[in-house]
Amino acid sequence: MRSLRVTAALAAFLVAPLLAPTVEATPRPLVHSAGRTVLADGAQRYSWPGVYFEGRFRGTAVGIVLNDAAADYDVQIDGTTVVTLVMPGQTTHWVRNLPAGVHDVRLVKRSESPWAVSEFGGFVAGPGGALLGGPRARSRQIEYIGDSYTAGYGNMSNTRECTGEEVHRTTNADLSFGALTADRLDADYQLNAFSGRGVVRNYNGGEPGTSYRTYYDRALLSVDGDVWPKPRSWRPQVVVIGLGINDFSTAINPGEAWTPESLAAAYRTAYHGFLDKIRARYGPRTYVVVTATHMSNTTALTDLTRQIVQERNAAGDNRVRHWHYDGLDYLGCHWHPSLRDHQLIADKLTAFLATLPLRW
Repeated sequence: MRSLRVTAALAAFLVAPLLAPTVEATPRPLVHSAGRTVLADGAQRYSWPGVYFEGRFRGTAVGIVLNDAAADYDVQIDGTTVVTLVMPGQTTHWVRNLPAGVHDVRLVKRSESPWAVSEFGGFVAGPGGALLGGPRARSRQIEYIGDSYTAGYGNMSNTRECTGEEVHRTTNADLSFGALTADRLDADYQLNAFSGRGVVRNYNGGEPGTSYRTYYDRALLSVDGDVWPKPRSWRPQVVVIGLGINDFSTAINPGEAWTPESLAAAYRTAYHGFLDKIRARYGPRTYVVVTATHMSNTTALTDLTRQIVQERNAAGDNRVRHWHYDGLDYLGCHWHPSLRDHQLIADKLTAFLATLPLRW
């Protein structure tokens, strides 16, 4: 059984329910979240996968106030998933008939929905119960930056052939390697992952002129110009980046403005610029782990990322490290890492992080 993760006090907020519950709620409950959210009209709004909210209550029932017709969620009570909400819409979902006493509640967005804005309106105590102060903050923080591998795309599938709906149902960001690693290390985390996006080129050349870098600064991915108001308390000791598979995994199409040589050069230049952004955002003490993995037609990716790290180190930044992983079965949707693969990556990443002189 996975332990219930608790979060840093980086976005502890007071929220009122979006809908009038059937019983009187404790007003403005305290909730902890580590994801990229913005408070508007009494609700937390967000877009990235893996965003989670945690609280505590006394009683036998708890309500979860949501407005989201695009994403799927897991609801966990005392560390155990009790229900999966499939595109719940505007609702207050109740978990009832719990043993009397104090309980932890955790809501986590498990799927991707970059085209939509999700809303969480708070937890509601059942009759005779009460919301309590949220769980304690974690001192360890990890930020994950990546694509479909980081998002957990189709990781719970039992087949590689999936429809779009099956991808949505079987994507579980809470069982991605990033979430699993954070759970093992008792760390708060952000899972800032966007499937199909690369550093300069998206999968199969799609949506030219955009890339992962177009969206990184946002809390609401579908809102052009949105900028997440990063709280001062969000200062991850480690940032793990996995970008590049989409740049190079498909052949350059006729009409694309790339040659293999110019694509590699642009990738290298843009990656350095992105690392400059991370360093400016989090300062010189944060460790940045540049990751790469082997695929049949992306052998050069590991060479490129290793070269980038070597150049950073030669310039005096020894807190940028390279990490390569392999040994995957790719049994998830569309040849993506399976749940077994994510567990394997988490094992290897946990071991790699243990080699860094982190002071957390």
